[in-house]
Amino acid sequence: MAADGRRHVLAIGGFGTTGPALPRLVQYAIELSGRPAPRTCVLNTAMGDDPGSFLRMYAWLSGTSARASHLQLFPMPNVADPGDLLLSQDVVFVGGGSVANLVAVWRAHGLDRVMRQAWRDGVVLAGVSAGALCWFEGGTTDSFGTVLRPFTAGLAMLPGSYCPHYSAEPARRPLYESLVADGSLPAGIACDDGTAAHFADDALAEVVADGPGAFGYRVEPDGAGGAAQTTLATRLLR
Repeated sequence: MAADGRRHVLAIGGFGTTGPALPRLVQYAIELSGRPAPRTCVLNTAMGDDPGSFLRMYAWLSGTSARASHLQLFPMPNVADPGDLLLSQDVVFVGGGSVANLVAVWRAHGLDRVMRQAWRDGVVLAGVSAGALCWFEGGTTDSFGTVLRPFTAGLAMLPGSYCPHYSAEPARRPLYESLVADGSLPAGIACDDGTAAHFADDALAEVVADGPGAFGYRVEPDGAGGAAQTTLATRLLR
């Protein structure tokens, strides 16, 4: 369990950069555990366990106090008991890619139940893009092709919907607003690249950013057939 006794989810809208330096938001996910050498497991199911994604995460984490491991599911799990691996962690970090494929594969392996147990046990759950959206009821995705579509099969550990890459991809904002307006998606949170929504227990605690000019937003029906967007206070991480 996190040292403060709370359950944490850090939903990152997207990385501002993907260079050799550790993204500040990944470091923040590690810090949420409150542990001096947190056991940190990386999953890249949404990218079909792309080896390059694992190598990048190991390189990033090598400069931290984290004790890194990974779980791959393609072509078969790399450990005898994936559930035991995940439940023994302080932090679980989920990479981006196809959220539809990620959730389907997790459910096939029973990891949807394991992730819920990990969350109840106080393992810090964090992820970027698809790895952020998966914890919610649904959101916007390009899992089904180049045209963005609604996704409604999330794990629903957190209530409402989530939209990553809110300002980085021109189609994200108008689609998300229209889906919330017509009820296809419930009201929720949107994050620009470089920002993350931090949930503690069952509620949004704050929005954090790794640089200026990036924000989080609450998007909900406006009662007149449209959607209302509220820019949330966003704390710049140091």
